[in-house]
Amino acid sequence: MRERTVMVPVEDLRRFVRDVFVGVGTAPEDAAIAAEVLLASDLRGIESHGVSRLKMYYDWIRKGIISPQVRFEVVGEGPTTAVVDGHTSLGHPIAHRAMTLAIAKASQYGLGAVAVRNSSHYGIAGYYALMAVREGMIGLSFTNARPSVAPTFSVEPMLGTNPIAFACPTDEPFPFCFDAATSITQRGKIEVLAREGKPTPAGWVVDREGNLATDTTAILQGIPKELYALLPLGGAGEEMGGHKGYGLATMVEILCAGLSAGSFLWALSGMDRDGTPRPHRLAHFFVAVAIEQFVPLDEFRATAGGILRELRGAELAPGAERIYTAGEKAHAQSERILREGVPITPALQRELKLIQAELGLAGLPL
Repeated sequence: MRERTVMVPVEDLRRFVRDVFVGVGTAPEDAAIAAEVLLASDLRGIESHGVSRLKMYYDWIRKGIISPQVRFEVVGEGPTTAVVDGHTSLGHPIAHRAMTLAIAKASQYGLGAVAVRNSSHYGIAGYYALMAVREGMIGLSFTNARPSVAPTFSVEPMLGTNPIAFACPTDEPFPFCFDAATSITQRGKIEVLAREGKPTPAGWVVDREGNLATDTTAILQGIPKELYALLPLGGAGEEMGGHKGYGLATMVEILCAGLSAGSFLWALSGMDRDGTPRPHRLAHFFVAVAIEQFVPLDEFRATAGGILRELRGAELAPGAERIYTAGEKAHAQSERILREGVPITPALQRELKLIQAELGLAGLPL
């Protein structure tokens, strides 16, 4: 029988992902958070960071790179700030607790900022920014990541994809949510291309000779060996603004590692110099801003919504159908996925079935 993509109901998949994390030793409440973050990614159409990443976390936990038992230690604290040590635990619950703490501080003092060190990959940055929106606040979320991006005029992977997420409430049916890597693409998108058997678009990746690379399999195999590097936003050189993406990635690295006294650059590679696997020790930074400490919330919502509507009302480029603002496509995608289910490709089905068999979990409709 020919393999095909199947649509799996969101709740079935959420339950399965939670059970996988519980099966490898995560407490049920923390496993539920991890599952929620991964499904939130799929709902928003960010396949590169959704359930397709489950086996990555599963393998890292099995290898001892991530501790499935979450340890969240506040090692320094002030009225509006805190520094947290995650002790190489699963990143999603660590980040969730950190943003919850930032929101609590903002509720009392107007601003809350929490820096985290010794954590691990936390999924999509936008999830945590949107946590603040649900409390009527502005949210910002940053994280550094494994080295994969070359500085401008270099071919060596030094920086991570280092995303920036900003979210705020509006008077529209959905919030404004900007969530993007500071590189042209992320490793996760290349992994999606590999599962689909597609080449990597020219301009995303360079090899050690500075040539544009398109062999997806070779890129994925070569990135851990530092044979390839992703390019920062704007691409190679300065002509198209590559130095701006490089600068933003460096800003994120400084905010996350600098304010947490955490690890940075090559130290996040997940391996010793001899290639022995080790924890990534990522650093995050979260900010919550209580809008009502500045203006009434309804007034802010109306202003934000007005800005978005005026932008969408701009004159269209020839051949363009419409203009979007950040968060709009994700909202529409969420509504569709909730109706139709999450698309699970044949390659991803094989990964999930393998995990299912190894843990002896109940059947997933694949």
